[in-house]
Amino acid sequence: MNQNPPSEASKPAVEFQNVSCRFGDVLAVDQVNFSIREGEFFSMLGPSGSGKTTCLRMIAGFESPTQGIVRILGKDAGNLPPYERDVNTVFQDYALFPHMSVGENVEYGLMIRKVSKPDRKRQALEMLDLIQLPDVYDRKPSQLSGGQRQRVALARALINKPRVLLLDEPLGALDLKLREQMQIELKQLQRKVGITFVFVTHDQEEALTMSDRIAVFSHGKVEQIGTAFEIYEKPKTSFVANFVGLSNIFEGKSSQEIFGNTNTYLVRPEKIRISESSSNSSPSALSKDDSSIVVQARVSLIIYSGAHTKIEFATASGKKILATLSNSSELTSTLSKDKEVLLSWSKADTQLLVA
Repeated sequence: MNQNPPSEASKPAVEFQNVSCRFGDVLAVDQVNFSIREGEFFSMLGPSGSGKTTCLRMIAGFESPTQGIVRILGKDAGNLPPYERDVNTVFQDYALFPHMSVGENVEYGLMIRKVSKPDRKRQALEMLDLIQLPDVYDRKPSQLSGGQRQRVALARALINKPRVLLLDEPLGALDLKLREQMQIELKQLQRKVGITFVFVTHDQEEALTMSDRIAVFSHGKVEQIGTAFEIYEKPKTSFVANFVGLSNIFEGKSSQEIFGNTNTYLVRPEKIRISESSSNSSPSALSKDDSSIVVQARVSLIIYSGAHTKIEFATASGKKILATLSNSSELTSTLSKDKEVLLSWSKADTQLLVA
């Protein structure tokens, strides 16, 4: 049982080497290079049309690279049909057979391999116990909730003991609360079975919550690969900064106004501190050292969001700056539209970006 994330020394379960995939005039994947370690929970994150699902389908064998090599467990998978790859796929719609019982659905892969009926049932019951649904063997899929059907689809995929499990947005059909619950359960299940999970999603929270590492896709290319911390706290490009989490991007005139140059910078809203403005003090007079940035602004919009309030500010030149404030803060009751404030943040919380 694998209780810890894979180390840097883990050998690759999947490798993409200079891989491109074209559909007619459309270049869906463009010169992609990355590797996925054995035992890793690896997510491919990006908007629709970014190339992430095409990469998943190339691992599964449903699509072929136009150029480059896809290796699975060290072997070139270019000529391997899907059924000869040591992988299995869980789809968003689960694809359970409605006329079969849950047990028959879970056993299906073993039946195709001509495993005896007693062994099939024993293994299916073990899988249902693993996914914490020990009493649904004789039910039909229509008698289960969405979350239960998702677990059954996982059990059906895992019973064949694949080395790599591919998950194509499997939580997309669930409501928000159940999806958040299943994120935790899916991560725990991956740790229990200890196999490589390759997860495709457009939901940044899913990727941040579950992944050992994340590859962020845009227009067929990988923008950045890193841990959840690296992707959120140290994004390398403006696309990653904007796609993953809320962000304030300063560039051109706004960078010149605040930083004194025209580079592109990121500041996350939660890093910004808010304080009362003093009419007879300039922002520069309040910067006691070179460790902070101080900007004068006024409140333009306040949005209550449960545990936090999102506040949009405007500088004298019209630059919009977003900050988030815990609703336990006393400041939330003192802020109102058009109020003048001082915004400040540490220079250490300012990230230089590639535009």
